[in-house]
Amino acid sequence: MRELHYGRNVINMALIIIDMQNGFVSKGGSYDKLGMNIENYQQIIPNIKKLINFCREEKIPIFYTEAIREPSGIDLLLNIHNILPRAREERLQNKKIPICMRGTWDADIIDEIKPAEEDHIILKRRDSAFQDTELRVWLQSLNVNTLIFCGIDTSICVETSLRDAFNLGYDVILVSDATASGNKKHYETTIERVRDYYGVVISIDDLRKMVRTLEDLGEDELQSTDEENERISQFLEKHNLINVRREKK
Repeated sequence: MRELHYGRNVINMALIIIDMQNGFVSKGGSYDKLGMNIENYQQIIPNIKKLINFCREEKIPIFYTEAIREPSGIDLLLNIHNILPRAREERLQNKKIPICMRGTWDADIIDEIKPAEEDHIILKRRDSAFQDTELRVWLQSLNVNTLIFCGIDTSICVETSLRDAFNLGYDVILVSDATASGNKKHYETTIERVRDYYGVVISIDDLRKMVRTLEDLGEDELQSTDEENERISQFLEKHNLINVRREKK
């Protein structure tokens, strides 16, 4: 795993790919059969592929989440909550079109970005990738402290997972052109909220530049402190970040 430095700060990244499953994204999946709009989800597939390839090149570990349901329906929200918005209606009760039932093609990651042998798959039953899953333990075992988020739905599972990560002490990055929502307004609200209160919102190209800049700063022993400070200051200013860097001794 690539370890990045700026000043005495150490950055260990991991990529979290949220819920890019056949049931939500693919033609013939449960969302498609139910008449739901999956076009926004499909449009980000090429960018997620680019992001995955970049992370492999940089030896950044990759975690996929799969949102699943049990055939018995025991894990339905309807079994727990007394108050639920209609948008939360879970159509597993429609036996003809169950959504992402465990062990089915519907629940599998789409073929275009299939996990490799070295990747990690997190099974989740709620919005957050951290809720009752192994994710935090696995990240701790790799000394990961910075998470890159992509996938779907931006305003639901991606945002919930990102917020939980932040509150657990992880630094968070949201890749704006590798995440999508079924509702454009909800997507834009999440982008604004993350940028203002949680972390970095960045495109794939800018993420690549950021990582390469950090590599340069960590490897160039001849670089002047003034030049290093200027490059870091430019990044902080661009993304409206507080300077929490610990200076080199």
